[in-house]
Amino acid sequence: MTLQVTVTASGRMSLPADIRKRLGLAQGGAVYVDETDDGIVLRTAAQAVERAQALAKQFTGGNPEASVDAFLARRRDESGE
Repeated sequence: MTLQVTVTASGRMSLPADIRKRLGLAQGGAVYVDETDDGIVLRTAAQAVERAQALAKQFTGGNPEASVDAFLARRRDESGE
């Protein structure tokens, strides 16, 4: 779906109400802006986290030993904490 929104001289724009509602932003909230070669991508916080998790999984192969929690547990074991 492609929609046209207007950006004001001060840089503000409004997302249509039905989109805000579907994305859980009906009461307002943060969105993250990514500038790509193709243009601009807006993501909710949940979408940004999901994307980061997918990227991490891609680079770790889903190996649970590659997680931050596993790393910290190993460091605690090594330090005797």
